[in-house]
Amino acid sequence: MKIASNYIDKLNGKITIEIDKKDYAKQVNSVLHKYSQTANVPGFRKGHVPMGLIKKQYGRAVIMDEVNKLIDKQLRNYIKDNEIDMLGGPIPIPQDNINWDSDKITFEFEVGLTPKFDIKLKFKKPITNYIVKADEKMINEQISSIQKQYGKLTTKKNIEKDCDITGVFTHEDEINNKSTFNLNRVKSKKTLKKLLGLKVGDSINIDVKDLFNDNHDLIQVLGISNDRAKDIDIEVNLNIDEINYKEPADLDQELFDKIYGKGIVKNVTELKKKISDDIEKQFVNQTDQKLMNDIIEHLIENTKFKLPSEFLTKWIKINSEKKLSDDEAKEEYKKSEKGMKYQLIESKLVTDNNLQVNFDDLKSYTRDLIKAQMNQYGQSNPSDKELDDVVARVLQNKDEIKRLTEQLTSNRILTFFKENTNVKTKELSYEKFIKEAYSS
Repeated sequence: MKIASNYIDKLNGKITIEIDKKDYAKQVNSVLHKYSQTANVPGFRKGHVPMGLIKKQYGRAVIMDEVNKLIDKQLRNYIKDNEIDMLGGPIPIPQDNINWDSDKITFEFEVGLTPKFDIKLKFKKPITNYIVKADEKMINEQISSIQKQYGKLTTKKNIEKDCDITGVFTHEDEINNKSTFNLNRVKSKKTLKKLLGLKVGDSINIDVKDLFNDNHDLIQVLGISNDRAKDIDIEVNLNIDEINYKEPADLDQELFDKIYGKGIVKNVTELKKKISDDIEKQFVNQTDQKLMNDIIEHLIENTKFKLPSEFLTKWIKINSEKKLSDDEAKEEYKKSEKGMKYQLIESKLVTDNNLQVNFDDLKSYTRDLIKAQMNQYGQSNPSDKELDDVVARVLQNKDEIKRLTEQLTSNRILTFFKENTNVKTKELSYEKFIKEAYSS
């Protein structure tokens, strides 16, 4: 057997395999012998079918099967041994008339080669790393929410400002749903005016178009689907069953201890600081993802290299689950080109900077995640055995291993970006962050 590679250019190559009959003859004869022992051929007892007949009936198919197995094995070994850095996989070059009885058979494969490129991490224009800071409005809203959550529930005779209203919403045979909503969630001033002063047992017709600030409230109170809520424009009847009001809890030590544990927070100033820290932590993942996306986009746009586009288009067409035309395959390639480029950039970053994740790294990372989750549910000091048992169960799942490995790799890349690219930090409120970071 002879295998050789020929590089057409920096992105495209060809591998040629020449197979001698002696490379596969022994295995073919072995398979045919087994067939002769088990084949059911009319006129012959099992195990007594002449080998000539077996070869005539099965020989060609067995040769083709064994040659394909041999090619697949040798091709993989050749690519590995010669460290051919390729994209996709080898594509066989079609041959019209293969002479399977020939002493030598030659096969050719197209290969797409991974481009060589450099990554520049010092950008001309710094990328903004946003830090969301909790403003006074957010802090006060959170304090009000806490006071209400831990407040005392009282029953009201009439609907007043900030009351919770429980009632049944109906509309012909389409809607019949009992639910509770807070009066402050109502957007329509006209509806607010109609509701104020009503008492238990009263009934009122309400126009649901633009009823709430948030469409999710409408979905909940009417018991309808998200799609239905998008364009609903009807009047519903509300029959009032309950009117309740929560007296805000006092901002005292008893409340602080309920929320954070005994003695952790001692006054309103410390409460605001704790709330501020908690709010800012909530936005770290979002701002980190924004930074990651911005750096990735910059690298894709500014790391200049070409891909073997014709080869990859052909490879996509051959390996697609559904049958694609040439034009459809080109369109699929265009959609995936940026993703392919970043995969190559990421792979080079990970390899060049030793950011790979090994199994010990994965176990340690999974252990920390599980410990944090246990702490959230009150298990503040799990034993090593408990943690090890949970980690072992989680890492028995291949999908979890893949997900956690990708997550840890992404975390390492983000840390690397923060330390090695020129980013500038900008502190701002959440509202300003959303406006600035996501405005088109």
